Amino acid sequence: MESRHVEEAPASRGSLVRSGISIRLLGGGTEPDPRFTLANERTFLAWIRTSLALLASGVAIEAFSADFFAPELRKTIAVLLLVLSLSIGGGSFFRWLNVERSMRRKTPLPLPFIAPILAVAGAFVATVMVVFVIVRPI
Repeated sequence: MESRHVEEAPASRGSLVRSGISIRLLGGGTEPDPRFTLANERTFLAWIRTSLALLASGVAIEAFSADFFAPELRKTIAVLLLVLSLSIGGGSFFRWLNVERSMRRKTPLPLPFIAPILAVAGAFVATVMVVFVIVRPI
């Protein structure tokens, strides 16, 4: 089996000086491997994409489903999707920041609080839709 040598990063990389808002946001610690930071950013962007999809879904339900849903149900589903979008979008920033801080401090990564919110709220909206489809007259 061939072993690969991974070249060590220059010692100065961990001692780069940050200034301004990044010091206040990121706190102390050392610079993590850029691959981990970039993976954290990709995860953040995936949460943002999910938030945008929920936003578009809420707008679409409100704008285009007047023939299918009673006004109260339509507004309720749209508002649930929009609030979920807001929660996921805002929560994703704090998730990114907490993971970045944990990597810098070499502490265990925090549990994601937005994943259970998305799962529970998504299941609730899906349940409402299933009940509507079952009880809707043909």
